[in-house]
Amino acid sequence: MRHPGAGLVIAVLAAGCGDNLQPDPFLELVQVSGDTPFAPQCGGEAESGGVFAGVEVEPSVAADPTRPSHLVGAWQQDRWGNGGAHGVGTAASFDGGATWTLGIPHFGRCSPGNPEGAADYERATDPWLTFAADGTVYVGALVFDSTSARNAMAVSRSADGGVTWGEPALLITDNDADVFNDKDTITADPTDAGRVYAVWDRLTGLTHPKDPTGTGPTYFARMTDGVWEPARAIIDPGANAQTIGNVIAVLPDGTLVDVFNLITSANSDAPGNMVAVARSSDHGLTWSAPQTIAAMRGVGVRDPSNGDFIRSGTDLPEVAVDRASGALYIVWEDVQPGTAIDGVVLIRSLDGGVTWSAPSPVNRVPTAAAFTPVVAVASDGTVGVTYYDLRNAERDPHNFRSSAWLATSHDGGITWSEEALGGAFDLAPATLANIYFLGDYEGLATSGAMFLPFFVGTTFDASDRTDVFVRALK
Repeated sequence: MRHPGAGLVIAVLAAGCGDNLQPDPFLELVQVSGDTPFAPQCGGEAESGGVFAGVEVEPSVAADPTRPSHLVGAWQQDRWGNGGAHGVGTAASFDGGATWTLGIPHFGRCSPGNPEGAADYERATDPWLTFAADGTVYVGALVFDSTSARNAMAVSRSADGGVTWGEPALLITDNDADVFNDKDTITADPTDAGRVYAVWDRLTGLTHPKDPTGTGPTYFARMTDGVWEPARAIIDPGANAQTIGNVIAVLPDGTLVDVFNLITSANSDAPGNMVAVARSSDHGLTWSAPQTIAAMRGVGVRDPSNGDFIRSGTDLPEVAVDRASGALYIVWEDVQPGTAIDGVVLIRSLDGGVTWSAPSPVNRVPTAAAFTPVVAVASDGTVGVTYYDLRNAERDPHNFRSSAWLATSHDGGITWSEEALGGAFDLAPATLANIYFLGDYEGLATSGAMFLPFFVGTTFDASDRTDVFVRALK
């Protein structure tokens, strides 16, 4: 089975972590994160695996539907080499992303939360944000121990726009070495402020990963009128199979569409991966059977000089909805036709997820590997996809460079133009335990016709090797 692994501070207004030897690739962007707010060994002295203090990865971002200039972002803070982080950092902006106020939700022991709740766990990971229709913001995360089998899914609510956070609700808890909850996302109904949906996969059989008996059903919990209902399985692919990367999209009529990777032959060295969807027309009470749409054939991205992998979003589809037309768009990392190189592909549905177009390429340079795409749709129907690629990579272990891009389409994903989010940056500072890691996913939100990429780049600061950056583009 597979799984990815509150004092306030004003954030720096521009990325100023450069030296005089090479230009700062993010000089025109806003740097959101900064130095770690956590003390060494704040999760407990018994932990092992090597923590990378000051390393931020895997950001999420959301925009307030009631106030276009209000944004909230989240990320893993202080990533561990063997999975998870010391905690989750957040930031709130009330001026469209020009300035940010940092916060710490109560996920993990390094946070200032209630030691009998989500703050009783050693680590946190997989943060995901959503705004409800009334402007209330929620953040979800996986919390777990590295020294025991305990793990849980947690969701916190902010009553002040993401500046401070309430004590999280625990949606599910487990304490069995054979069981692990993983890869959560959270989605609010954009038309009903009382409805919020959380979804994840719950793996079993972890103590015998090569046996064909493990399972990985999709688990679902929903909040109705401020109360979280008990979590339950909604999609069960059976033994030796699992789901991963579940993300719920809400159509304009309230229909829920869960998009995920359906993995078969999960115990093998060559499992099958398919983009799949399930639909619910009654706010998640009942769900359709899974419908497979397309193969996911990503092979991953390596540094040609040393063979080290970039840990990217190979297993994770991402989805967005056009709120005006109801069109659905899914992107993922897939091998480009006629090559052995990963790129970015997109499919579209115009009938609520019943039928889908064939996959078509998004990235503009097919000879360069592209990875970790995210999709969003602006208010005017423009489709935006952010991704990294290696068009500026050099076959030199000291200059393995990546670039971040925003591709946009004004015709529903048929044709694309692109713009760099910043300059090319060296991936070497993002090396964590023999892999390059920026996150299994990145953040992308829209505010009106503006796209708001919220992504990780590397810095020249040895004590703060990665940071989260944002740039508003139209």
